[in-house]
Amino acid sequence: MSRSLKKGPYVDPKILKKIGKLKSGDKTVIKTWSRACTIAPEMIGFTFGVHNGKEHISVFITEDMVGHKLGEFSPTRKFIRHGGKMQREQEKK
Repeated sequence: MSRSLKKGPYVDPKILKKIGKLKSGDKTVIKTWSRACTIAPEMIGFTFGVHNGKEHISVFITEDMVGHKLGEFSPTRKFIRHGGKMQREQEKK
């Protein structure tokens, strides 16, 4: 279920404050634990270190990402392949 239009998207105020201090071309990674934060147009061009529960994953924000959540680009689960002997034989080829 999406958020009410009356309320607007959730953007963490701490992140906006950090963005205000930095210049657009700055290569500094902004660490955040706020995975629920919606990506706003002001964030384009910055690199965020989004926490996945274990470490911070670097995410460079582009125009295509606006409107999505930061957590969408930092997976929390590691995929361990399916299969067994047959799968390993196919990977060798």
